[in-house]
Amino acid sequence: MSLGSKLRIDSMGIFLTSVFYIITGIVSIGVLPLANYPPHVGIVAILSLITAYGLFRKRSWALYPVAMLFLIVTILALYMIYYLFLADLLIGIGMIAYLILTWIATAYTANRRTKLES
Repeated sequence: MSLGSKLRIDSMGIFLTSVFYIITGIVSIGVLPLANYPPHVGIVAILSLITAYGLFRKRSWALYPVAMLFLIVTILALYMIYYLFLADLLIGIGMIAYLILTWIATAYTANRRTKLES
């Protein structure tokens, strides 16, 4: 029996998107103490974990936190890229990758919204 059938994975793309949001939430929680507990990182962490749960369970309400994360992450990443890109190249490149992956995950989730149940 494969892992996909054990987890009842119908769509590998939705599963990978939920894994992306789980990783994002865990990394954001890990960054919290290192960055002196900024509230926006905590909000991103909580919303990412909620989104991951909603996508994994294929709930239709998962589109709302995906849209919120899209706006929050876009603003946060663009701000950090603008102000920190030349000062710290590694953070700038990481933020560009995070921004692109968030856009891809949002576009994929919005495209597959009919596969999510209510």
